[in-house]
Amino acid sequence: MIQETKQKAKRVLVIDDDVLLARLIEHNLSLIEVEVLKAHKGYDGISMVRSEKPDLVILDIVLPDIDGWEVLQRIRQVSKVPIIMLTIKESEDDIVQALNHGADDYCTKPVGMAELSARVQAIFRRAELYQARDQVEFADHLLKINLSEQRVLKDGEEVRLTPTEFNLVHYLLTKAGRFIKPKEILSQVWGQEYVDDVDLLRTCIWQLRRKLEPDPAQPRYILNRPGFGYMFNRRITAQS
Repeated sequence: MIQETKQKAKRVLVIDDDVLLARLIEHNLSLIEVEVLKAHKGYDGISMVRSEKPDLVILDIVLPDIDGWEVLQRIRQVSKVPIIMLTIKESEDDIVQALNHGADDYCTKPVGMAELSARVQAIFRRAELYQARDQVEFADHLLKINLSEQRVLKDGEEVRLTPTEFNLVHYLLTKAGRFIKPKEILSQVWGQEYVDDVDLLRTCIWQLRRKLEPDPAQPRYILNRPGFGYMFNRRITAQS
């Protein structure tokens, strides 16, 4: 008799002091067979990331005991788990701050459950694609990228990238040497539902340049050309 192996349910940790919203998120994610863990304080959420090892974290900016940005930074010190930030308003400053602190995505309050579910599913799809894909590596005199080990070294020092940043670097590396249109990058890295979110891509590219480039204002690795898109430049010399 052949026994079917049931795939383990994904687990999402919601860190939000709004009890009703957390329950609503739990109900809606249960419809796509996602198990939800809840923490209503920031410190509790940090502890649960360590103990429960969730597949994804949904984190509110405003918490009763500690600032959400601080929670995000502390989680990033111990885990590479994907994180969706719940922001109060949709502005480029909020997007920049979320990505700068290590978030992978963001949703604006009041949160639409359909949108949040779609973003959760998109992150899970990206994680599965990452595990299944061919690994591409890059190394020169300054920068070493080993995607199979999820490790990046710059001048010998380890650079922390979020899962989304790793996905973006991988996609650019697979197409190294040619410019890629923003909509193609958004579709392939984030998902079809993100194709118009050019600000998200622009901000994520800036964060990558800030982490990888010797001078982010004059990039040598991640280049862009108006009307053509972005390109990873493999042709770097020690003098460049």
